[in-house]
Amino acid sequence: MPFAASELKMWETTKDEVALPSDDRAIDERYSRGEGRIVIETNREKLPGFVEAMKKPNYMDLRPFYQRRPRWDAKKQSLLIESFIMNIPVPPIFLYEKEFNSYEVMDGQQRVTALKEFYDNNLKLTGLEMWPELNGRLYRNLPDKLQAGIDRRSITSIVLLKESTADEDEALFLRETVFERLNTGGVALERQEIRNALYRTDFNDLLLQLSRLDAFRKAWGLPRYVPDEIEKNSTLLSSSFYSKMGDLELVLRFFALRHADHYTRGMQGFLDLYMAKASKFDSEDIQELGQLFATTLNLATFIYEDHAFRPFDPTNNRWEANPHKAFYDAVMVGLSNHIGKIAELSARSALIVEQTKELFRSNEDGVFTGRGNTKRDVQDRIRLFSEMLERALSSHV
Repeated sequence: MPFAASELKMWETTKDEVALPSDDRAIDERYSRGEGRIVIETNREKLPGFVEAMKKPNYMDLRPFYQRRPRWDAKKQSLLIESFIMNIPVPPIFLYEKEFNSYEVMDGQQRVTALKEFYDNNLKLTGLEMWPELNGRLYRNLPDKLQAGIDRRSITSIVLLKESTADEDEALFLRETVFERLNTGGVALERQEIRNALYRTDFNDLLLQLSRLDAFRKAWGLPRYVPDEIEKNSTLLSSSFYSKMGDLELVLRFFALRHADHYTRGMQGFLDLYMAKASKFDSEDIQELGQLFATTLNLATFIYEDHAFRPFDPTNNRWEANPHKAFYDAVMVGLSNHIGKIAELSARSALIVEQTKELFRSNEDGVFTGRGNTKRDVQDRIRLFSEMLERALSSHV
């Protein structure tokens, strides 16, 4: 199994859980020390001043990938502006003070972006319900009194101050906890959306980059990547798989499940754990892992062609119409275990396809389609696929 240098050490740093206080006195002492409590301040600013402050260098990081992928369209942005016109209360935004007087948006990025677009005269109002006569207008050509009325409106920001934590590790945990709690109402963020928000690292950028590979997109039914794709492609806008960052999670599954011997906390918990550890990978690790994924993906698509990652249905004697995550795990991790024998595997591609069909015939239904996600389930399907490859490699063709 090929591992990057940092991966060889990543499990050595696992620490035992810290013992928690067991009696009331110890709990009271912990609370008195301020553990587990955040320091906040609440600010309220007029809209023009708030938008103007955003223009200061390093003042506010909107983090374009901090929230869900699909950004608000012009109608949703316009309805926010209409709410301000009507003086309808707008929820506060939540900021994290990463450095003194330097913030990142934890919750409310869409609202902040809409205000910025409006005051920069990039938002042409549309779809207004109570003020339809303003449709088609920009901020600069609104009637004077109405423009002045909007300028009187304020936005509230709740700031988690830097004093909330003593060190970087504690700050990361705080952000994770607060971010998750903020998103427990409404439509909850998916786990990969939260990982994408919290671990803004080179490894996270790698997941995004690899999810754009043509072979990967084709296998999972996504259109080819083009810059600014989300604004131009209606297929992506309507894709729940894409909007919830299912494609990035699949790339992450490949890297994480190569370490299935350390599998713990269930699938999502294990992906969280790997993602946290991967935040410390250096540029050489990133380059090596990126090459490994691309090479393994190319090998999988060479062998299976249009059926890559699609389970075989023995009953109907045909490949299923759609790929499956669990089978993808087995194929990608299994092939990566033998990545040093690309030529031999390629030469035996027809045999591997036939033996893959036999895998589905000889194992009970669900083994390769995610019947379970326990450690043993994950290890078994990877093991069965890897053993099949070994048989194919040892055969004489």
